[in-house]
Amino acid sequence: MEKLKIFYDRTGNTLTVWFGYSKGEYTSEETDDEIVLMKNKDGRVIGFEKLNYSGSATEHLSFSLETAEI
Repeated sequence: MEKLKIFYDRTGNTLTVWFGYSKGEYTSEETDDEIVLMKNKDGRVIGFEKLNYSGSATEHLSFSLETAEI
């Protein structure tokens, strides 16, 4: 995996996460949980966006990453 890129948009209330190269997006699909999956031409998920994500202005975002075998 390349670099993980995380963007928080306070104005739009979205949290976007890219698993590497974000310009490879070809299509997207919204789930029932207000999450948009961004996919490349092969249908592989290369990122996601959480809609209606809200964090306080003073809150620091922290993330824990784990790897899983597929």
